[in-house]
Amino acid sequence: MNTPALLKILRDNGVKATFCMVGFRVRDRPDLVRQIYADGHTLCNHSWQHLTDLAKRDPGYIDWDLQHTNDAIHAAVPDAPIKYFRAPGGNFTPDLVARAKALGMESIYWDVDPRDWDHTKDKNHSAHIARVVAQIEAQVRQGSIILSHDNGQPDTIVAYRTLIPWLKERYVLVGLPT
Repeated sequence: MNTPALLKILRDNGVKATFCMVGFRVRDRPDLVRQIYADGHTLCNHSWQHLTDLAKRDPGYIDWDLQHTNDAIHAAVPDAPIKYFRAPGGNFTPDLVARAKALGMESIYWDVDPRDWDHTKDKNHSAHIARVVAQIEAQVRQGSIILSHDNGQPDTIVAYRTLIPWLKERYVLVGLPT
C-alpha cells in the first residue's frame, strides 16, 4: 500500500493534494480515506471501478456509479465535500459532465501527465523514477494539475520524495478548494 507513504511525504512537506477516489477501493479502505481527509486533502470522485468506457454506459448505470462512489466516500467521512469528478482515463463526454454536475461535482482534468503507471519504456525502476521526475519538471506550470497514481506505483512515491521539495521551491502547492 503506497498511499500511507505518499501521505507521509505530503505531511512532512506541509502540502495538500487532491485524491481522486475509486469507489470500491474506498469501500475496502475507509480508514485510509479517513486519514486522507483528516490530513486536509481534497476528495474527488473517480468512479466506482475505473471503467474507462464509463461515459458510454447506460445513463442509469452512470448515475448509480457516481452516486455509489459518493455514498462510499460519505460512509467513510460523512462530512466530506465531494465537489469534483475525474473520469477514468479522462474520457469525458458532455453527458458525463452533466451527470456529475447534477450531483454537485465539477469535472476536472489535468495538464501534466507523466504516465507514471506506464513502465514499458523504462529499463528499470531508477529509469522510471528519473523519467517521471523529468517529465513533471519539464511540463509543470503555475496552476497545473499533475496526474499521479499511488495504487501499485511505488516508484511514483519515490519520485515525489524529489519532486515535492522541487515543486515547493517554485510553486505554491494546493489541493483543489472545497
